[in-house]
Amino acid sequence: MENNKYDSTEDTNKHIQLVQEYMDLCIFWLNNMADNHDRTKLEEPEKEYFDTYTPLLKDVTYGSDKYKEYLKEIKVALDHHYKHNSHHTEHYEQGIKGMGLLNLLEMICDWIAATKRHNDGDILKSIEINQERFGYTDELKQIFINTVKKIV
Repeated sequence: MENNKYDSTEDTNKHIQLVQEYMDLCIFWLNNMADNHDRTKLEEPEKEYFDTYTPLLKDVTYGSDKYKEYLKEIKVALDHHYKHNSHHTEHYEQGIKGMGLLNLLEMICDWIAATKRHNDGDILKSIEINQERFGYTDELKQIFINTVKKIV
């Protein structure tokens, strides 16, 4: 390589600093999202439904006919919940295609936590079921799996 008088150290340090600032901004938003996650479940019209159905859902397999029946029974609460919580695909007119990475990260963390509520919960099985339910690509499914492996 030619002897070059240019030293990239300053530019690289500026780049590193900018990346850190953007990542810090992501961390700020993720902390805010974590602090406010599912708060609407603690208020009406959601609370009454979740008080009744959360223990019932514990013994029901995710994606089963009984699970889907319960979802229909709590539609009023779910509609309110989805409207006010951006980590759900139903929040967006375009479904999962309307979401950003931070919402997707909150969503996958929510799915992991939700599997812990079910006696037979399995996050990898849920990712499979949700691919059909929400229509995401194989690539996004693999990203979810890779992320779960880092978290769990």
